Amino acid sequence: MKHFLTYIFLLVSLSILAQDNTEDKAIIKQKLEAQGYTAQANALANNDDFVEAEMEYRKALSLQPKQAAGAYNLGTQYFKKGDFEESLYRHQQAAKNATSKEEKHKAFHNIGNILMEEKKCKEAVEAYKSALRNNPSDDETRYNFALAKECAKQQEDDKPQEDDKDGENDKDKDQNKDEDQKENNEKEQEDKNKDDQGEQDKKEGDQDKDEDGNPKDDQKNDPKEGDQKNEQNQPQPGQMSPQQIKNLLEAMNNQEQKVQEKINAEKVKGVKQQTDKDW
Repeated sequence: MKHFLTYIFLLVSLSILAQDNTEDKAIIKQKLEAQGYTAQANALANNDDFVEAEMEYRKALSLQPKQAAGAYNLGTQYFKKGDFEESLYRHQQAAKNATSKEEKHKAFHNIGNILMEEKKCKEAVEAYKSALRNNPSDDETRYNFALAKECAKQQEDDKPQEDDKDGENDKDKDQNKDEDQKENNEKEQEDKNKDDQGEQDKKEGDQDKDEDGNPKDDQKNDPKEGDQKNEQNQPQPGQMSPQQIKNLLEAMNNQEQKVQEKINAEKVKGVKQQTDKDW
């Protein structure tokens, strides 16, 4: 089958070369070969042989990159396989290189279908508009165009709600972030206060120690306690101190002892002494 189609296109190419002497023969031959690969690819695609068909389409496009038919048919095969990205690329290629309104209409119509599959309704509206510019009477394109407009309107109505929801989520996130930052700041301030208090206590402790790190003498003996003792020992106005009272008592005792000694001396002097013998 492949060889048969190839022979047919070779015969056609020979007849075209004979009829048109003004066109470059090499370019005509290249176009014919590309058409032959496209025809073989179409036959393989009809038999659901996608792999072989893809290879033949690519051969055709390598010879004639601007061939609209090969790009369009290859894009259609990708669409059937669910490869929308590659299908979109090939149909855009076909729409760009199309030379007739019918070819442009078909390419833009399929572009709209691909965009609808990807939920890109606004872009699909524009694609269907381009298709209708080239064929305003196509009922299927008009119907798809209406669906795309309704879909785009619905997406536009849903968009603010999603934006508000995202805004609320962002607001909640910012609020939580601020609260976390506040807690961290409070914790840092508390830790700083503790460090400052510890540093102050350390300084006070160092001041109470001498060079060897031992407590100072005035720290060992509390000056306040010494002052209190001195105050207790000092006599109040109009009163005698305990030491003065003690000295006075000792003086009185000494004076009383001297008086007693004097009295005793006088008694001894006035008493008659007796002899030892008795007559």
